[in-house]
Amino acid sequence: MSTLRQAQDAALRQAQDAALRQAQDAALRQAQDAALRQAQDAAPRQAQDAALGQAQDAALGQAQDAALGQAQDAAPQQTQDPVRTAVIGVGAMGRHHARLYHNLPGSELVAVADADEATGRAAAHRHGTRFYADHRAMLDAEDVEAVSICVPTTLHLDVASEVIRRGIHVLVEKPIAASVSDGQAMIDQARAQGVTCAVGHIERFNPAVIELKRRLDAGELGRMFEIVARRKGPFPVRIRDVGVVVDLAAHDLDIMWYLTGVEVTRVYAETAQHVHKLQEDMLSGLLRFDDGTVGVLDIDWLTPTKIRELSVIGERGMFQVNYLTQDLFFFENAQATGAWDTLSILRGVAEGRMVRHTVAKKEPLSTEIEAFLATVRGKEASSVKGEDGLRALRQALAIVQSGLEHRPITMEV
Repeated sequence: MSTLRQAQDAALRQAQDAALRQAQDAALRQAQDAALRQAQDAAPRQAQDAALGQAQDAALGQAQDAALGQAQDAAPQQTQDPVRTAVIGVGAMGRHHARLYHNLPGSELVAVADADEATGRAAAHRHGTRFYADHRAMLDAEDVEAVSICVPTTLHLDVASEVIRRGIHVLVEKPIAASVSDGQAMIDQARAQGVTCAVGHIERFNPAVIELKRRLDAGELGRMFEIVARRKGPFPVRIRDVGVVVDLAAHDLDIMWYLTGVEVTRVYAETAQHVHKLQEDMLSGLLRFDDGTVGVLDIDWLTPTKIRELSVIGERGMFQVNYLTQDLFFFENAQATGAWDTLSILRGVAEGRMVRHTVAKKEPLSTEIEAFLATVRGKEASSVKGEDGLRALRQALAIVQSGLEHRPITMEV
């Protein structure tokens, strides 16, 4: 780390010198030209020389002050050390956390831990870091500031507790825990230790969703009627501890909250178990939001192709997100054109233009981890909070209960 700071200091001094010379040269040329023109009009040659000398001195002093101030303002950002990070569980999802912690400039990946030695050693070798078979040994031996927890859901609380009690910030892959009580315990522990407890609801960081959120907040859709989520695909053999509702529908439950900011008051679900030996693998669900908006969930592990789509229907038309391609479309209601604020009644619905909005593509997990690191550094609180992850889990478990009991479940708001 001392080598890094020395390099940063040297780079800073070089940047200051270069900026100072450039500012001096530019200011000097401008002062020379201005002084020369003034002197030519009002004074003889001797006055020209005097005026030019005074202007040069004044300009030089101003340029020095400005360049030094700019360099000093930039210095704190350049010299801040990266966050020392680690990953517990480097399987299907954790290996990507390790990759990004290794690659992102705001992070230094100091170690990885995994109970599977072959998997863990491979990840450590790939990223030039240390491997531990026991995460507790890693936490004791390494100076770590932030950890991603990517282990099976049933282990989240036990592993997170070991991390949190050492005063280390945590990013827990969703769902936050196997039960509401476990999730609440995790949040309470983090609050008591004064550390961040973030949850990996990755879809919030999809660029198409971020752009959709911006446009909804700007009122481009008008009043919202319905949100429809389709999340379908083949059965993942690796997932055994939870069913399709907690594993997949939790994504869409969080996104619906993120887009609306409105609580769910009632859920109803039809679920089925066709392939999974222990849990449901198909969901057709309905949500009633406190403002009257309806949510529809079409989720399964039975479709032989991957579908990840979200539609938001309202007064002015329909937004549609394709999570996989990061595309955002708007299908206009031709009956809802004109000065909308003067309309009190929706006259009807007719097919209008289809617009494909420009969305800058970026890996959502990279944005999620950048947000977590920024939260750890206290720069912003853009991570998904533990309370948001707990809300999604509570709703998912209510949907599972509804499917088992074949009745609507009323949610406490």
